[in-house]
This record gives sequence, C-alpha cells and structure tokens, in this order.
Amino acid sequence: MHAADLPPAPARSGAPSFRAPTTLLREVLEVTELFEERMRRELTVNPTDLEAMEHLLMAGPLAPSELAKRLGISTASTTTAVDRLVALGHVTREPHPTDRRGVMVVPTPASRARALGMLMPMIQDVDRELNDFTPEEQQVIARYLSRVIATYRAHAAAEDD
Repeated sequence: MHAADLPPAPARSGAPSFRAPTTLLREVLEVTELFEERMRRELTVNPTDLEAMEHLLMAGPLAPSELAKRLGISTASTTTAVDRLVALGHVTREPHPTDRRGVMVVPTPASRARALGMLMPMIQDVDRELNDFTPEEQQVIARYLSRVIATYRAHAAAEDD
C-alpha cells in the first residue's frame, strides 16, 4: 500500500485540514530534506556546497560568477564554497575554454560518481513508481505537479512584486 492510498490524517487541534495530495506534498518536501541531509553527511559538505554540487552535476562546468548567480550568493561567498569543495576533492578549477583570464569550476569524476551513485538509484526508484499508473493517470499526475510548481513559483516571486 502506498501513502497516497491512505485516508488523510486527522487535523491536529486548531490546525487546518488538507486533502491527502496536499499533505503528501508536504511530506515529500520533508523526506527530500532528510535525503539531502544524508547526502551532505556522506559527502561532508554543508547545504550551500551541496547545492553548488547539484548545479555543477546538472549543468556541467560553470564559471564562478554563473555559479554565484545560480546559488543566489555573492561571488566572494561562492569563492569560499568553491575553496571548500576543492579542498574536499569534489571540484577543480580549470582554465576557461574561451576566456584566458577566467576559470571554470568542474566536478571531479570521483565526486560526480559518488554523488550520482547516491542520487540516481533514488530518482530511478521514484520514476519506477509511475509504472503502476496508466499513461492517462501519469498525464494527470504531471498536470497536477506542473500546477503545484507554478503555484510555488508564484508564491516565491510574490515578494519581488
């Protein structure tokens, strides 16, 4: 039995009651934090360093200024994070291919393999859960999650208005 098959949990006294999918999304966020904590422990990095590694793994080598932009931190803070990651053997600084003065932050093959060795089995297991749903049901799930993402983005950007 999957958690989605369970009835919604009763609301705590005074707490609003939400439908099961909304409650389960909150739980997904909580277990995501637990998984990221496990990755941080395994890789001996802090939250900023892990986020930097995630960007480098997904995008490939990045200039420090681009990494700073993606992390939403100063270039000085990014330099400190990259220094930590270099010291741990997670990344290297290499010459920029088109800017003689620039450098690129590059994940090391060993660190990439280690991080993806933890991440990919989890992603594959999550993806495998879709096998229990028809293509039509998968479209509904995808539509719902797309709308949830749009809602999160709208609320995240609301402060910028």
